[in-house]
Amino acid sequence: MNPILARYTVSVTELKRNFSHIMAQSDGAVAILNHNKPEAYLLTAAHYQSLMEYLEDLEDAKIILERAAEKAEKVSLDEL
Repeated sequence: MNPILARYTVSVTELKRNFSHIMAQSDGAVAILNHNKPEAYLLTAAHYQSLMEYLEDLEDAKIILERAAEKAEKVSLDEL
């Protein structure tokens, strides 16, 4: 069984009928069910943007950790 990763769920049919109302009632993420199984997730633009920013932060943290293990070299401003 597939887990449902959203607090709010709707059927495809219900989504077609009441899109605006469903998005207004959701907390940013809606699981779209097809035959009672999660088929897709619908995110508000703000929720999607915050996820993308979070992923960027994680990627930056990974780079920082990788570079922390590198040996530092002293250079002058003229060499840059």
